[in-house]
Amino acid sequence: MRLKNIFTLDKRPRKGLLALEWVILGYAVITLLVVLFCFTKLENPEAMIWGRVRLAAITLGLWAVYRLMPCRLTEFLRVAVQMLLLGWWYRDTCDINSLFPNLDHIVATWDQTVFGFQPALVFAERFTQPVLSEFLELSYVSYFPIILTVCLFYFFARYKDFEKCCFIFIGAFFSYYLIFDFIPVAGPMYYYPAIGMENVAQGIFPMIGDKIATHWQMMKTPGWTDGLGYQLLADVHEGERPTGAFPSSHIGITMVSLILAFRTRNKTLVLMILPFCIGIFFATVYIRAHYAIDAFAGLVSGALLYAFWAWVAKRKVV
Repeated sequence: MRLKNIFTLDKRPRKGLLALEWVILGYAVITLLVVLFCFTKLENPEAMIWGRVRLAAITLGLWAVYRLMPCRLTEFLRVAVQMLLLGWWYRDTCDINSLFPNLDHIVATWDQTVFGFQPALVFAERFTQPVLSEFLELSYVSYFPIILTVCLFYFFARYKDFEKCCFIFIGAFFSYYLIFDFIPVAGPMYYYPAIGMENVAQGIFPMIGDKIATHWQMMKTPGWTDGLGYQLLADVHEGERPTGAFPSSHIGITMVSLILAFRTRNKTLVLMILPFCIGIFFATVYIRAHYAIDAFAGLVSGALLYAFWAWVAKRKVV
């Protein structure tokens, strides 16, 4: 793509919202209904309502900017802002799923049954090499850079498929958020401290109700404390919440990224992100963000969500 094309006005500009914006607004309406029906049970429902109003206003404002200057740059801006707001929506799932009892005891029991131990506990204890921990932790924090890399490649090298690419990403993200809203699993780094490490060691996984939602603490991140990956991961965890463990959206969205990269048939793009994609699969368990079952569920769900949203896109939605 030539640089001047980014600023060239579209001869036939889109009049309505992008398909991905409709997905976001649809999710906002669904969760708004949940907030309204459960208003008295939520800790801060007013903030949740006004948050949705503000994000809807931002979406309409970006649409208005595009209508005033319909070009590739303003279209990219519409998509980029929605991507930046994903963190807000993710944290919001923690507020919604606090309505329901925590289910970590079920997933931890699955891990114990399948593997005979807790991979999330043993992995980091057995493998303490600085090189390994650095690679895994750098892989984990490369999650959003991978998504950005794939989206930018489509924007500059496959522009006709750019909106479809971002639509699939957004569709997959909000599918996971909808799951997280109603299946509250916090992950080992929250559940283990909540039940006590002596219970974890003995394979005892009690129900804890809403304890994590109201009084949660995070396990210390394993690994080489002086490493760059460790420091970056610590920064990422500053905004973390006890939500979104099952299935692993980290792995699911990484799978979507990898499939989209393969679809370009660009070997450089694939080889650039592939090592980090593989690293993310192991890193989620290594840093105790996910149970091993979460990781495998992420692989399967990621492939299925890609197939579903790609199918939706083909139905002339995008």
